[in-house]
Amino acid sequence: MTPGDTAHWDQFVFGCHAATFFHRAGWKEVIERAFGHRTHFLLAEENGAIQGVLPLAENDSRLFGHSLSSLPFCVYGGIAASTEPARQALDEEAQKLAASLNVDFLEYRNTVPFHTDWPGKDLYVTFRKTIDPDVEANMLAIPRKQRAMVRKGIKAELASEIDNDVERFFSVFADNVHRHGTPALPKRYFALLQEVFGRDCEVLTVVKDEQVLSSVLSFYFRDEVLPYYAGDTLAARDVAANDFKYWELMRRACERGIKVFDYGRSKRGTGPFDFKKNWGFEPQPLHYEYQLHRAKTVPDTNPLNPKYRLFIKLWQHLPLSVANAIGPYIVRNLG
Repeated sequence: MTPGDTAHWDQFVFGCHAATFFHRAGWKEVIERAFGHRTHFLLAEENGAIQGVLPLAENDSRLFGHSLSSLPFCVYGGIAASTEPARQALDEEAQKLAASLNVDFLEYRNTVPFHTDWPGKDLYVTFRKTIDPDVEANMLAIPRKQRAMVRKGIKAELASEIDNDVERFFSVFADNVHRHGTPALPKRYFALLQEVFGRDCEVLTVVKDEQVLSSVLSFYFRDEVLPYYAGDTLAARDVAANDFKYWELMRRACERGIKVFDYGRSKRGTGPFDFKKNWGFEPQPLHYEYQLHRAKTVPDTNPLNPKYRLFIKLWQHLPLSVANAIGPYIVRNLG
């Protein structure tokens, strides 16, 4: 992809059923500017018309290895093509590129199986559900116990506001991930998301008496809304601000005519997995596939890996200002 291809790339992505928000051309600029990674956005053409795309980014880290992935910092990826020849051409080119770069592995983050002959990772699922055009029907579709939490937030007179920047969002996001013992992505990354994707990247913040309790950064793609990054304060628990936040996002999306609520990726056996199931969403497996080059095994850099437990405990005891200062240098390689 060259700068002159950008508009046609996105035109194809918006019209291709297999494509997702994470296939958009803007991710090339975001990943390069925010993290300094090399990108390789491949497209297949026939008679001058794009028939398929494959966004790839290269991550070369002394700590976590050398990879070529579609796509770091994105939960969905892989090849999006309208024809089988285009899919095959992109796959062959990606494999050649991985070999020439001498990476440890090539990774596709597929929503459906593709290379079942490659080793995979049965860890992640996604949660997607149709939004009813009637607001109250969506409320009643939430299971009773979780619906009671939403009502608790409404009774507490919480309010949701759309922010024009990422300041309030980042304050609760950084604090939230620090409490969980993981480095925060840099604030400039979130600002870039808003800059590059414009109205398709939105921040909703929950407040009470002008106090920020919870916030979520969401993506909009075609007729879908994808809450992607979120954070809460400790005070949010007392008034169910987290549940209220997602209800407000769903309510607003319903009123805008959005048809699908994509609750996003979670790891099996975790709190977020259970939380989304409690909202009445059913898990759908994601198919992360790896062509191993120099690597002998599938990578395992997620926080559930026991070897990271000590690091997580140490990180939780760092002052927040210190964690936010050094975290971006670590997390840039953990996409």
